[in-house]
Amino acid sequence: MKPLYILGLAAFLPLVAASGASVAQEVASLDPLPLVQPYGPRDAAGVGFAEQLYLQRPVVVFADSPADPNFIRQMELLARDLPALELRDVVLVTDTDPGAKTEWRMKLRPRGFSLVLMDKDLKPVIRKPLPWEVREIVAAIDKFPLRRQEVLERNPAGR
Repeated sequence: MKPLYILGLAAFLPLVAASGASVAQEVASLDPLPLVQPYGPRDAAGVGFAEQLYLQRPVVVFADSPADPNFIRQMELLARDLPALELRDVVLVTDTDPGAKTEWRMKLRPRGFSLVLMDKDLKPVIRKPLPWEVREIVAAIDKFPLRRQEVLERNPAGR
């Protein structure tokens, strides 16, 4: 009985080899996948204000210049723990050009350095005139009503 199985499988072997070659040709002919943008700060000019509504939680860092010591310090603090922010659907928006009059600047009206934490409904919840640690930002975000609702929806047993 076993020799019959071997003969049956041997009969299909050329078909499998031919289909494997055609699959390899199809894969080689495909365009490369689009590059996924790594998580990190994004310039305010490239991020639409209304596009973030109920999708991401903006954390906006304003400064009058990229050389502002508070701005540099804030960016260093944020770079230490980006995964914690990404886990909370945070989009980091930076705006260091007051002359550009971006949509973010027009809506939030910062003066000098400013850190603005917003919820997914795009309402500013917290404004800070000095840099904050990621630990403090994450703790504040976890207290937002929409964030608490998200956590309860993900883990209903935690009620």
